[in-house]
Amino acid sequence: MADSPTSPRRSRPSPSETTPTVLVIGGGASGNAVTILLRRAGLAVDLVEAKPDWNVTTGSGITLQGNALRVLRELGVWEQVSGSGHAFGTLGITTPDGTVLHVAEDIRTGGDDLPATLGMQRPQLQRILIDAVRASGATVRLGITAEALEQDAEGVSVRFGDGSEGRYDLVIGADGLGSATRAAIGITDKPEPTGMAIWRVAAPRPAGVDRTDLAYGGPAYIAGYTPTSENTLYAFVVEACRDRASIDPSSYADEMRRAAQGYGGFWPEIARHITDPRKVNYTWFDHLLVEGSWHRGRVVLIGDAAHCCPPTLAQGAAMSLEDALVLTELLTSGRNWDDELFQSYYERRVARVRTVVEASVQIGQWQLDGVHDADVPGLIGRTMNLLKELP
Repeated sequence: MADSPTSPRRSRPSPSETTPTVLVIGGGASGNAVTILLRRAGLAVDLVEAKPDWNVTTGSGITLQGNALRVLRELGVWEQVSGSGHAFGTLGITTPDGTVLHVAEDIRTGGDDLPATLGMQRPQLQRILIDAVRASGATVRLGITAEALEQDAEGVSVRFGDGSEGRYDLVIGADGLGSATRAAIGITDKPEPTGMAIWRVAAPRPAGVDRTDLAYGGPAYIAGYTPTSENTLYAFVVEACRDRASIDPSSYADEMRRAAQGYGGFWPEIARHITDPRKVNYTWFDHLLVEGSWHRGRVVLIGDAAHCCPPTLAQGAAMSLEDALVLTELLTSGRNWDDELFQSYYERRVARVRTVVEASVQIGQWQLDGVHDADVPGLIGRTMNLLKELP
């Protein structure tokens, strides 16, 4: 990709002269969110997503804490999210046999007028965001990738996988952990595994499950569940990484039931419903934090393309949504779209993201190291308190 960091950059076009054009690569949480916000500000936005189904069936459940809910409210989808999920305000820590050791009040990181935490089915959240993107008037192309980016002083020329081309004032890389955009602009950082992997499944919600409960230790490193609606939850078991190629996908349900053996409380009832391997997801924990800047010229990264954390703090989607909010604020502030603006975006975000990434990795590392007196609730509390501040 051609780019000269020292070359002069064209100022942001004045709305009276021309409407700024933006390409968003990737239709996950961050890509959808930034598209909705930029369209609301009157910018012309094209969104391209590699998956023909827009990832509408991917995933089991998601835990959204207050700072994520705050951004979803800003997107105008809070009513739909609230009606689709299950809100709660406490976190339970249990022994492997299900005995409750501690119940902590969740910190309302989104403010007192939002729940501390809400669980919901991930596909349902994606459907809500898709509907909002469609309603925004953005141009959406599915099954399309950006194959080449060429920058000059006037903007970015893009060649797409179907042979078509486009010209944009700005390209936003929201294409996730394995971001091709990140590589295309010469950022060589890559996600690194933490040594842990997670089994996830959506299942019926047993009577009495009304919050997230986590068991540290036992047959696996961590076992937990989160209610996602009146009748559903998602359950997860964290173990040591294994070679994914060595695990037959047809055995996923059997493997997750095996991993859940030895956990009591609600787990036997949950495990009875882990029968369909197609509904079980197996993923390694990875972490990434791009240092220095998240842009090259007029191409900028957001979300997992710039940073990701293992889900031990349930902050991955929240950090991605916050990126979209902060970047949109800067792009619509009247400032020039230049290196200074994009560096401001990085500086606004990096300390907060680093805190989350490091805390998320530390919680997992304690389990890997067998540190039985680790202050997991304390680290969670300290980190969440920091997130009460606006991004």
